[in-house]
Amino acid sequence: MNPDFPFWLRATHLINFLLIGMLLRSGWEILASLPRLWWRKDSAPGTEWLRFTRRKLPKEEGVYTSLMDEKSLSPLIGLPGRGNVGLGRHWHGLSVMLWVLNGVVYVVLLFATGLWRRIIPTSWDVIPEAWDSFVIYLGFGVPSIEHFQPYDALQMLGYSFVIFILAPFMMLTGLAMSPAIRSRYPWYVKFWGGHQGARSLHFIAMVLMCGFIVMHVSLVFLVHREHNVVHMVFGDVDTARYAQALVIMIGTIVAVVVVWIALSYLTLADRVRTHHFLAWFTELGRKVFLNRMRPRLDAQKSYTDADISEFHWTNGLPPTAEESEEWIAARDRDWEGYTVTIGDDTGSGASKTLTLDDLRALPQASYIATHSCMQGWSATSRWTGVRLRDLLALLGPKPEAARYVLVDSYGLAQKMIDNRPREPFYAAIDLDTAFEDDTILAYERNGAPIDLYLGAPARLRVESNHGYKHVKWVRSIRWIADYADYGDGRGGTREDSALQVFNGRI
Repeated sequence: MNPDFPFWLRATHLINFLLIGMLLRSGWEILASLPRLWWRKDSAPGTEWLRFTRRKLPKEEGVYTSLMDEKSLSPLIGLPGRGNVGLGRHWHGLSVMLWVLNGVVYVVLLFATGLWRRIIPTSWDVIPEAWDSFVIYLGFGVPSIEHFQPYDALQMLGYSFVIFILAPFMMLTGLAMSPAIRSRYPWYVKFWGGHQGARSLHFIAMVLMCGFIVMHVSLVFLVHREHNVVHMVFGDVDTARYAQALVIMIGTIVAVVVVWIALSYLTLADRVRTHHFLAWFTELGRKVFLNRMRPRLDAQKSYTDADISEFHWTNGLPPTAEESEEWIAARDRDWEGYTVTIGDDTGSGASKTLTLDDLRALPQASYIATHSCMQGWSATSRWTGVRLRDLLALLGPKPEAARYVLVDSYGLAQKMIDNRPREPFYAAIDLDTAFEDDTILAYERNGAPIDLYLGAPARLRVESNHGYKHVKWVRSIRWIADYADYGDGRGGTREDSALQVFNGRI
């Protein structure tokens, strides 16, 4: 046996192969939901630096929703495919957690066993040696087997770059797209160029990773494959076992590809079941790393009025007369007659009805925040309104049985699972989130009344969560004991449609 290729190294390599495929395929699913990339903070139409669609966006705000821009990938390519961005994100989250865990095990064992010397250069001689190998490859030649001890200089540089630079870079830029991190550490997100900067850098890193994988796999089979294949399968140096190793390797690759595709079709066969499993698994990561991060946007200095976006996407269109005659009538009277009901569904039955003037008379909160949609677009605005905790305090002390706050909309959901009739949009949030400083019922954006398509006259802002928790055209706000008693019992319209998870912090 060759001590340079122990079992743990071959095992983590195989697991990495499985997980990187899940990561890439779920990442493509996410990208397909908004197939455009920007460096600008406002995702304005026509300013993309790269797009994977021929659709041209209208310049007018509020007439074209991001769901209209979504592309449907084949399940053979995306995980799971067919325009399921929520499930794609959950698969991405699960894959990331396992991929990072596998990477940590690999790196720890690499240093614990001293095998780090195989891939981390310890002499500047590696540069001219790598150049020599590069020149040989350019001439379609192959460095002699003596160059590989077990890797040549060019491989050492490539592996060190991928393991210690590219992979951490992907993790860091991925984290910068989390609303929980953005609302807690806005300077960190701004460091990467904002949400869109982090998203674009993450994409570029993905392209580099794909390029490395293609090159890595090609070299395995083109350069001294009788040694490489035996090393990777048996950890051996006996090239007499090449044929046996090759059959095992090809069989393993085929099996992994079958698993990748099977995950897509199993997901699509029962979206709710898969959603339940993925939400449970990924919640472990949110609990450990994100739930303790509380927003402090009202005290931050990273974003100023100069960062406010020129354009704001939307998802969902204002209520129509068929959806809410009350909202339409209030809109036509300049919001005279518009009301928000706050209440207690946990037993007391207490309630109050507030007008827009009543809301404006309450203590005001104002801050600059970046709104991000699960699909990928973002926009930075100054939001002004009343803190949810101050609003609910009008009912008196929190009811003892209250564990969540549920917010209803005058509008309907834009899309329902399995083509069910569209239902009134709602979202539930836990008490810690409801009591955050930057959870408000907003009635102004950038110093002016909120636009119709963005939720006029009042909408929820939950800055530590993605946009699907920010209910627009708010009708009522209630204390509730358990969100399982409402809708399909998953905590919101999006969650009921197996699109998102209750905790929208990443």
